Amino acid sequence: MSFLAPLFLLGGLAVALPVVFHLIRRTTREQTLFSSLMFLQPSPPRLTRKSRLEHLLLLLLRCLALALLAFGFARPFLKQTAANDHDAAAAKRIVVLLDSSASMRREGLWAAARQQAEAVLRRVTPADQVAVFTFDRQVTPLVNFDQWKAMPAGDRVGQALNRIGEASPGWSATLLGNALVRAAEELADDDTTKAGGPRQIVLISDIQEGSRLDQLQAYEWPKGIQVLVEPVKARAASNASVQLVTESADADRNADPVVRVRVSNAADAKREKFQVGWTRREAPGFVGAAVDVYVPPGQSRVVPVPVPTNAPGLNQIILRGDDEPFDNSVFVLPPEAAHINVLYLGAEAAEDTHQPLFFLRRALPETRRQAIQVMARPPAAALAASEAEAAALFVVTDALPDDRAALLREQMLAGKIVIFAPKSAASAPTLARLLGRESVAMEEAKPDKYAMLADIDFRHPLFAPFADPRFSDFTKIHFWKYRKVDAAGIPDGRVVAKFDSGAPALLDAPVGKGRLLVLTSGWQPEDSQLALSSKFVPLLYSLLELTGGLTTAPSQYLVGDSVALTGLSGNATTLRIPDGTTVPLAVGSTNFSQTLQPGIYTITSAPVPKQFAVNLDPAETRTMPLSVDELEHRGAPVTATVLVDTATDAKHQAILQSSEAESRQKLWRWLIAAALAVLLGESALAGWTARRSIALEGTPA
Repeated sequence: MSFLAPLFLLGGLAVALPVVFHLIRRTTREQTLFSSLMFLQPSPPRLTRKSRLEHLLLLLLRCLALALLAFGFARPFLKQTAANDHDAAAAKRIVVLLDSSASMRREGLWAAARQQAEAVLRRVTPADQVAVFTFDRQVTPLVNFDQWKAMPAGDRVGQALNRIGEASPGWSATLLGNALVRAAEELADDDTTKAGGPRQIVLISDIQEGSRLDQLQAYEWPKGIQVLVEPVKARAASNASVQLVTESADADRNADPVVRVRVSNAADAKREKFQVGWTRREAPGFVGAAVDVYVPPGQSRVVPVPVPTNAPGLNQIILRGDDEPFDNSVFVLPPEAAHINVLYLGAEAAEDTHQPLFFLRRALPETRRQAIQVMARPPAAALAASEAEAAALFVVTDALPDDRAALLREQMLAGKIVIFAPKSAASAPTLARLLGRESVAMEEAKPDKYAMLADIDFRHPLFAPFADPRFSDFTKIHFWKYRKVDAAGIPDGRVVAKFDSGAPALLDAPVGKGRLLVLTSGWQPEDSQLALSSKFVPLLYSLLELTGGLTTAPSQYLVGDSVALTGLSGNATTLRIPDGTTVPLAVGSTNFSQTLQPGIYTITSAPVPKQFAVNLDPAETRTMPLSVDELEHRGAPVTATVLVDTATDAKHQAILQSSEAESRQKLWRWLIAAALAVLLGESALAGWTARRSIALEGTPA
């Protein structure tokens, strides 16, 4: 027999107390006063050689109760039974989840995680079934249950350890909830095995605050599946990180170029002073002057980093002064502006301040996010097919020849949008050709004073940005004249806005995959106040959003994101990843999803080489430990938290086996119950003995 807490055996020394009490002679119960002895002091009986033990059965019961209590608190167990526990118990099904996210690149973490995984695998028995998975954004099986069963029993642990040795941490974020759900589903699959033993998920991770647990929230955890957490701890307590702050779209174009980054410091950090600056991948030092940053623990600072002059090709900012370098770099590329071509068909000069073209060009200036080019063409001028193909939006203000109208209709059938804002009712035949009808009724209308927009459908995408009551007031825009169009002559058309007279102000007519927007009054001052109002520019940008031309690629991607490949030729394409390796892309590829490391990716064989930056997920830089209670709150039952000391793994394994055997046998319960039974018997015997002694003392000699 062995003991889990042998120090409690020292309590067995208390067995001597009943013996001492029995050897002490007590004074008699009855007292008789004598006059000649009343001034003498009473004295208890002394222990002498003549002292004799009395009531031996009571003495034995009391000693036995103390001995049983001491043995019970020492938590005894049978070693022989512990050695055979694995054979007697039902086979376990175990899923080992090994964290391979970017935060595991910190010093010492991955080595500790591998050692803990080895310790777990070496504790399994031949009857157990084990699966090993690594996880970050994705869950990758190293060994599944079928592969484990197919391996020879003696080679299972070795082969699993070899596959763990071949794995390494990547750069992706930690989707811990997704990994736990996948592991639970593997264990809950009854078709895999009929084993009825315990089902366990052994989670080996740094469990940092950036771990995402969202998927656990809506998942109903299967009954009987335990989660055992074996955390690993980084050697360095301090960690700071740097992330790119997205530039505002309305940033000042004339200001000196700067890139803003956020420097965050962990709450348990021991460092407060850092430096950020530009660097090149091939050179370790700063390019230009570095910026000193003071960030107290648990806080963050947004720092503008000036772009050095006469240093082209810089695309990396680094943080210096931190103990953990895995999150100390951020890659920067200027965002590509969206190029949008607007083809304007109207017979007026661009400098005429009273015509629609003048206001249209000034309402669509070039910004950091988009470069909008308004190309003006006379209605009768020859229009190349390439120009029409390149245009995202068409604006027509005058009557068009039949061939021009037919060309625009083809573009609408293919999915383009045409705005028809006629200056006079003489353009009615052009409207009919664009709609593919024989004729459309249109006539001039001039109100007594002015007309206003009285009925607007704010569910339409064009007016949806104005749906808020703060922006939905269009009554301050006056219309001096408009063209009255018979909406009944356009059966598929939708009246989006009406004048207070009930006449249509804006009609939306579908033409094939595209649409024709008919604006019955122009925005120039001759027709209305629309061009001079604050609603004009937002309306134009709503139109551009309808075309899809304002959709721009993000300035940066995160590791694991899928990148849309646009503007590529139909030929084979190659892409160079940050480590210098060239990856071939299949003909017609539209997406690239192998963004497995941060850095600059370059499409080398494109007509114009394109680049995009990939950075670490900001959540991965939050390396403070996450409370295991969070798993409980999300529904995953954490039944034990085990921390493996890899330096004394054999001793730790023996302790675990002893603890498991003792918890299964629970001999201490029987010993405590026996002690209580002995004490009850001792109490009954002591009462009987006391009553008998009193009776004997009262009997005459």
